[in-house]
Amino acid sequence: MSETLHSNATVWTADESAPHASSFLVRKGIIVALDPTTGELTGRETVVDHDGAFVMPGLGDVHTHHLVAGRADLFELALDATASLDVVLTSVAEWAADLDGEAWVVGGGWGSTLAQSISTPDVLRRLDRAAGGRPVLLRDDSCHNRWVSSRAMELAGISTSSLNPVDGEIVRDQVTGEPVGLLIESALIPVERAYAASLGDSTALDAAGCRRAIDLLHGFGITHFQDAAASLPMLRALADLDRRGDLQAWVVTSAQINDRIFGTDPIGAPLLDAAERYRTTHHRPDFVKIFLDGVPTSRTALFLEPYLPDAEHGDRWVGESAMTPAELTGWLLEVARRGLGAKVHCTGDGAVRMLLDAVAEIRAVGHADTIVQLAHGEYIAEADLPRVAELNVVADLSPPLWFPGVIFEAHCQCLPRDRAIRMCPNRTLLDSGVLLAGGSDWPVTPSPNPWIGIQGLVTRADPTGAFPGTLGAEQALTVTEALRAYTIGVARASGLGAVAGSLTPGKSADFTVLDRDPFAIDPAELVDIKSVQTWFAGHPVHHAAQ
Repeated sequence: MSETLHSNATVWTADESAPHASSFLVRKGIIVALDPTTGELTGRETVVDHDGAFVMPGLGDVHTHHLVAGRADLFELALDATASLDVVLTSVAEWAADLDGEAWVVGGGWGSTLAQSISTPDVLRRLDRAAGGRPVLLRDDSCHNRWVSSRAMELAGISTSSLNPVDGEIVRDQVTGEPVGLLIESALIPVERAYAASLGDSTALDAAGCRRAIDLLHGFGITHFQDAAASLPMLRALADLDRRGDLQAWVVTSAQINDRIFGTDPIGAPLLDAAERYRTTHHRPDFVKIFLDGVPTSRTALFLEPYLPDAEHGDRWVGESAMTPAELTGWLLEVARRGLGAKVHCTGDGAVRMLLDAVAEIRAVGHADTIVQLAHGEYIAEADLPRVAELNVVADLSPPLWFPGVIFEAHCQCLPRDRAIRMCPNRTLLDSGVLLAGGSDWPVTPSPNPWIGIQGLVTRADPTGAFPGTLGAEQALTVTEALRAYTIGVARASGLGAVAGSLTPGKSADFTVLDRDPFAIDPAELVDIKSVQTWFAGHPVHHAAQ
């Protein structure tokens, strides 16, 4: 199929200069013409008749943890963020019953609203019994914290005498001082490393995880994505897949500069120095990942105003940053010098301001084109909203944060509700000229389905219907704006704008065929859209079962 005419389609291109077509010509995996003329056709083309179906560019995802998600789908226990403690413990027991010997119980997705209830010795004993004494490692719905068993802490060397690490906390019983199994941020790293050591050589698992994740992304019409926290094993796996001709997506990776939640090694400059060896046609190690703060639910996000009072932090706690301003600026200057981009995790408005100040410094010394992504950016002070556009900072958006849900309710336990409801001012950002890029943060969110995010952007209501109402309805986008955020927005934000993100002559022929027209349905039904087919570089990579 070196030359293919895709005809009889309702084509939306995401290209503002030519937004609609009914056919397009593909030659050697590249789009060469929209609605080609007789003179542009040779008569030797393979014709694919789409029978009037809606065709659009391959969707993108600017924020995934695809290797983690792929391995989780293949090998790990999936938990529901809305599940009760009893349900989670039952799930652990059922999963553990099928494991051999000292095999770890690994999984994730428990709701951060359970953090207080699991922080007791009695509940730790219940977890130990449910797992049959096995090591347990369960990620919460933010992926920033872990709930672990006594055996897991033993293998990781965590005990009553262990000190809290920088940027983390071993939650303890207030009477005895014994760890209760909840590990906040960097306190989890020893357990992650103990689990990794139990696996030995993970090369085969990593390759299988990458392949599985990309297969799942294809099922949602996704053909380009950015991994938000790359490790050396991930870089190797992606490069190896592409060199074998098995990487059927554009993948941009973000090498970790610092680490609060993964426990991988190396990070920082040694990882950056190694990353370039794994550049291939479809794998582009073009970004770094910086954690500037944590998450509100752990009170580790950095705010300009205090959290709600609690016994541990009092009434003046605003959170903390993982770097000093000078360290952040230094890293951004190094990133710019290397010709890379930066994805910077900021959830509190204090961290956002710190990032904007650092970007102002690198712009002032001439680094106008360095891509800087504000990852999450849940809370932005009103005075800083115009600066995001002025400093040419990209907004990396994450779906469960702009409509009511478990995470929003958890925020309201630690922030005044009148502050929490100002979360994710997407309309304000777009209107000021900020480039928006849609992402899933999969597997922090259980599915990479982009239509969850697209519908949420348009309605600001929970697409599942589980949580009533809206969150900042005045910040809603139109369907066109939301689709652009998930196509050309992702491509431009991740440095792929020249090859992906729109059905434009000269770009890769990456597209998806939908089961309905998103412009012709109620926005409350967008989440029901399915990708019937997905094509990458002119070749089919997904076809839904009939």
